[in-house]
Amino acid sequence: MESKVSNMGNMNYPRTDNSSVSINNVDLKLLRVFKCVVEAGGLTSASHELNTGLATISKQVSDLEIRLGMTLCSRGREGFELTAYGITVYQATLELFASLNTFRDRLHHSRNELLGDFSLSVVDNTISDPQSPVTKAVQQLHIAAPKVNIRLQTAHLDDIEKGLNEGRFNCAIAPAYEKKSDFDYYNIYDEISCLYCSCEHVLFNEDHNKITLERLKQQRIINHTYVTHRHSNKLFAFNESNIQAVQVEAVAMLILTGHFIGYLPEHYAQRYVNENKLRALGPPELQITAPFCLIIKKGRKINQIIKVFMDALGIA
Repeated sequence: MESKVSNMGNMNYPRTDNSSVSINNVDLKLLRVFKCVVEAGGLTSASHELNTGLATISKQVSDLEIRLGMTLCSRGREGFELTAYGITVYQATLELFASLNTFRDRLHHSRNELLGDFSLSVVDNTISDPQSPVTKAVQQLHIAAPKVNIRLQTAHLDDIEKGLNEGRFNCAIAPAYEKKSDFDYYNIYDEISCLYCSCEHVLFNEDHNKITLERLKQQRIINHTYVTHRHSNKLFAFNESNIQAVQVEAVAMLILTGHFIGYLPEHYAQRYVNENKLRALGPPELQITAPFCLIIKKGRKINQIIKVFMDALGIA
């Protein structure tokens, strides 16, 4: 038999006097579920992450809404979306769990045992870069603090910056095309990107000396929207190109059609170069160097877990 709670859906719940709101263990559990739903982007994704049935997740969110006396999100055919109350509760939840982690860290510090959560976001398509220290650093963090809950995900730079501002990520590793005042940046290594064409492009078998900058400008170039408006290379009119891509992999797919040229990270393109499917074009001056940094929200406390990770990255 379905409970009254599970039948209430997205109703507007009666407001609760804030002075009467107290937090108990059940509330903490419901808040953790709500936090997971928000970060997963909806109930279905959260049910997979929590290994819990969709109906159970829905009931738990409804229970929390009744407990707080406010509608936190819309969830239906139109998709998942936080209400203004939901945004406030989510932000307060992040602050609450951050405080709990600080409390737990202090209790266990005397035993030299690190406990808590560590959420790291890394820009996508960097695993093939031999310079990337991410895998090794996470490995060292786990060895030093095996009880720390590690959450690692890849994302685009815009999503990373948003997640850092919202408190969903403790820190991130991404290219710093431009350094913003909202964040602190710690340099780790440089990523090199080159201009490429495929084996089906007219320039693939062309003599190196004949591939001038003017000739390259005559080719149809891919506007990698995620990157091109950020870096300092102004030799090509990227914004005038009607060939666009967001992900590195999408750029590679377009280059491999043989119709377009475009920039790819050297480490990512290397396997296609080895297979004689891609060729780097132009002189070294056309290369783009992007500094990769550990990025932390300015003003965020660097706790002991983050310090251990920074040590593993070689950051003083």
